[in-house]
Amino acid sequence: MPIAGAPYVPILIFLVVACLFPVAALAIAWVIRPSSYSRTKMAAYECGLEMQGEPRRRYSVRYYVIAVLFVVFDVETVFLFPWAVKYRALGLFGFVEMVVFLAILLFGYFYAWKKGALEWV
Repeated sequence: MPIAGAPYVPILIFLVVACLFPVAALAIAWVIRPSSYSRTKMAAYECGLEMQGEPRRRYSVRYYVIAVLFVVFDVETVFLFPWAVKYRALGLFGFVEMVVFLAILLFGYFYAWKKGALEWV
């Protein structure tokens, strides 16, 4: 006679392992990590060079604007690739939809360009 919940046993095992693995990994790391801290170990480190200037200095807003623009145009390529793969299956509707999408992104690109957000200096 089959047990009522037998098909769900693998899912239960998976959930138990998924919950125990991070806890066990953190516990093992806590046990074997070195507990002594030295001045050298706690020093700021960047690319193998000594820090120059204040580590908490302010960055220009332009840095963040360029980062956000990069993310926006990077996401554009994420949407373009599947569209290019399924171009024939989507037909005219898919083509018009992508033209509208690219027009909106192109408008945003020109807007950012006119506002000087793409200037590096």
